[in-house]
Amino acid sequence: MSHFDGLKQKWEKFVHFLKEKRIIRTARITYNVTWNMFLIFTVLFILGGVFAAGVGAGFFASLVKDEPVRAYSSMKEDIYNYEETSTVFFDNNQYMGKLQSDLDRQEVKLKDVSPYVIKAVISTEDQYFYEHDGVVPKAIFRAMYEEFSGAPIVTGGSTLTQQLIKNQILTNEVSFDRKAKEILLAMRLEKVLKKDDILEAYLNIVPYGRNSSGRNVAGIQAASEGIFGVPASKLNLAQSAYLAGLPKNPFVYTPFSKGGEQKEDMSAGIKRMKTVLSRMLSAGSITQAEYDEAMNYDIQKNLTKKQQSSFEKYPALTVEVQQRTIEILTKIQAEKDGKKFKDLTPEELKEYEDNARVQVRQKGIKIHTTINQKIYDEMQAVIANGNLFGPANEFVGNKKLEKPEPEEVGATLIDNKTGKIISFVAGRDFNREQTNHATVMKRQNGSTMKPLLAYSLALETGKVQPGSIVPDTPIQFGDHSVGNWDGKYDGLVSVRHSLKWSRNTPAIRSYMRVNTDEALDRLARMGVTSLSPRDRGAPGLAIGGMTNGVTVEENTNAFATFANGGNFLDAYMIEKIESNDGDLIYQHKSEPVQVYSPQTSYLLVDMMRDVVNGGTGNHINRYLAFNSDWAGKSGTTNDDYDSWFVGSNPNVSLGVWLGYDTPDSLVKGDGGTGKRNQRIWALLANAAYKHSPQLMDPEQRFAMPSGIVRREICGISGKLPSDLCRSAGLVTTDLFNAKFTPKEVDDTLTKGRYVLVGDAKYKALPSTPQEFTKDGVLIKEEFLKELGLEALNKLTKTTNLLDNIVPEKELKENGKVPSPVAGTKMSDGVLSWSSHGESDVIGYRIYHSADGSSFKKIGSVTADKTSAKVPNGVVYVTAVDIAGKESPAQTKVQVGEKKPAEPATPPPPTGGDKPGEPQDPPPPPAEPGNGDPPPATTQDKKKDKKTSN
Repeated sequence: MSHFDGLKQKWEKFVHFLKEKRIIRTARITYNVTWNMFLIFTVLFILGGVFAAGVGAGFFASLVKDEPVRAYSSMKEDIYNYEETSTVFFDNNQYMGKLQSDLDRQEVKLKDVSPYVIKAVISTEDQYFYEHDGVVPKAIFRAMYEEFSGAPIVTGGSTLTQQLIKNQILTNEVSFDRKAKEILLAMRLEKVLKKDDILEAYLNIVPYGRNSSGRNVAGIQAASEGIFGVPASKLNLAQSAYLAGLPKNPFVYTPFSKGGEQKEDMSAGIKRMKTVLSRMLSAGSITQAEYDEAMNYDIQKNLTKKQQSSFEKYPALTVEVQQRTIEILTKIQAEKDGKKFKDLTPEELKEYEDNARVQVRQKGIKIHTTINQKIYDEMQAVIANGNLFGPANEFVGNKKLEKPEPEEVGATLIDNKTGKIISFVAGRDFNREQTNHATVMKRQNGSTMKPLLAYSLALETGKVQPGSIVPDTPIQFGDHSVGNWDGKYDGLVSVRHSLKWSRNTPAIRSYMRVNTDEALDRLARMGVTSLSPRDRGAPGLAIGGMTNGVTVEENTNAFATFANGGNFLDAYMIEKIESNDGDLIYQHKSEPVQVYSPQTSYLLVDMMRDVVNGGTGNHINRYLAFNSDWAGKSGTTNDDYDSWFVGSNPNVSLGVWLGYDTPDSLVKGDGGTGKRNQRIWALLANAAYKHSPQLMDPEQRFAMPSGIVRREICGISGKLPSDLCRSAGLVTTDLFNAKFTPKEVDDTLTKGRYVLVGDAKYKALPSTPQEFTKDGVLIKEEFLKELGLEALNKLTKTTNLLDNIVPEKELKENGKVPSPVAGTKMSDGVLSWSSHGESDVIGYRIYHSADGSSFKKIGSVTADKTSAKVPNGVVYVTAVDIAGKESPAQTKVQVGEKKPAEPATPPPPTGGDKPGEPQDPPPPPAEPGNGDPPPATTQDKKKDKKTSN
């Protein structure tokens, strides 16, 4: 028997035993019952699970029932619609900074982010990022358990995808409703975007606390530059780990305070960095060696230094760029909608401006300006010198100001040929009141208006030319009299002279010769847009008397028109605007407007050269560090409230204003406000020259266009010279527009006699004694009347053209015989007498008698002389008026020893010599003691004889 057979017998015996004892039957019943119970409970469990799942699904559905089914394109747009700070550049693409915004963010592509950042973020925030489909169920259940159990630490269950949904599409609200929507949208987003796209978007939206300027930052690029001063691509492992840890609690872990100062205690942020490094090591993202090196890295020592924001460093420029950009974007959007900017209602304008403001603050556009950084910085340095300015003003009249106001300044430098604003000065301290004195503030422009309005259209239409004669005498408009700033008048003067010395009345007279409405329209075409209806027809506008005033930019821009041959180019500061992706949104296009002819422009430029070279603008040459072909105009308003100087060379125009914010008189100082203003102007020009000499000092001069000729003219009338004009030395030369050269020969002069009373010349009457007259050249009265003149003072300050011509009018005769001469006396052989008090007296006659019995005229002197040497004897003096009437003799004076009387001679006629009658030439006054004694007159014999020594 085999071993197998033996085992079989034993098994059969064992089974027989179980059957006898009914054990198998009992076991079978137990098994059946147990299996059936298991099946029942399993079914019940499955049914319960299905029920619970149904309830859960129903609950989930109820939570998301209001969530619309979002289109994929809409979700993508929302995800990438994150706020990004706009960037500003100087000219030549030089970085300036970022515009003001609540958040500093700068978009970056994932390929431009350090790999360490990516590893740190995934290891810390979502280690299954590349495996899940938007959610991690285990993490969700864990978060739910922690929430329901009231665990002290809630770890959260959000993937990077969920966090992106929460930040860009939903809100930060803590609720099941929001969480359910987040899960649903996260799974949907995973079907829309690739993993790297999701990670890139996350890195661009996550907050990172504050940067070294104290501003809130979001996005890895802005955080990297603002915290470590390097781009995101250059971050090392330790820096990456530090930044990856910040989003957990940005304002606890951030290394900078609100003011941009480094925190003294950075331990919380450092501890968080070490946690991130530890997770990276555990995940196998880094080696032990890399971990050890990063743990020893000194984060605090490698933080970037405190930096000024663009607003802190360039406050005025930042605000100006932002405002101009908003205006440009407003116009662009309105035009896209088929609307004209000027026709927008206030409500429409506000809506467009609000949208443009959002675009500027949140869309990360790139704004390229025309501003030259070096010139701009150098100009601000000039203005920082307080010694250039007068004292602060505490009172305006008798009213005390709330705060003392400093003397302020505004300046603009413009490229003539393009209209680019190269630089400007907004004021001495923009933060004091945030007023831009160059581009916003409007003030009356004083005499700088004269080239722009008084003479421009008059030259264009031939009403005047530089050599034209326009009277400089007071003007009366109703009850209002207009005069010159110095209270003096130059009489018949040329337009060139008037502009050179800033005479007011010739400017107004020239302006009133043209159609003033046309002149104002042309002024508006040169960019002066702030005219009031009250200004139309007002003569004072020609000399800067405006209702609203102009900005420094407007004034300078208008002057650039003449430097550019009469073409106006609207000044601009924004060269182009690009989207954050580099797409062109706006590109400036210059549109020149021909306002005046090249000939008119050149004549104005040439006259303004004289202003700089010897006229009211001569101070700039004392301070300029270089020589250039400058033409300019000074300007001052009433009571020295404003001081201006605008100058142009072939390349640029520079305008400077000086004054107080609350208009009040400036302190004149040495040389007046004009000298101080022109010094500042020259120093600003020097600042620009330092960094751009070719711009500020071009080799070429202003080019004379065709159609300009030089002609001889008679300086008294501006007509072609006559022979009489030449003989009187009145010929001058000047430039003309060839269309308006003089055609008539001067006929304003004639020959005649005149008298000299002091410094004044008067036309002689027919009865005026010839002994007191001179032959000369006379101005015809009708010519003076045509000019509206009653008097003529001077022709010009620089030449003596009136030396040989007649006075302005006849000396009025008072109709009576002059009274006797008083105060006669002798001293050291010189006879003297008191000046006659009557205004029509033109001279004196001196009579002599050897013995006092017979007198004879021995000499005549003009009215400006009151003494003469006389011979021994008896002498007396008579006064003669313009009509030839002679005063009676009164006081006789004995000179030397008295001699016997001689036969009487007839007294001299009281009417004086007849005009044109031959006269014996008067002998020279005799020395005392010499000559025969004068004869006595019959008249003298009837009186007591008295002598005086």
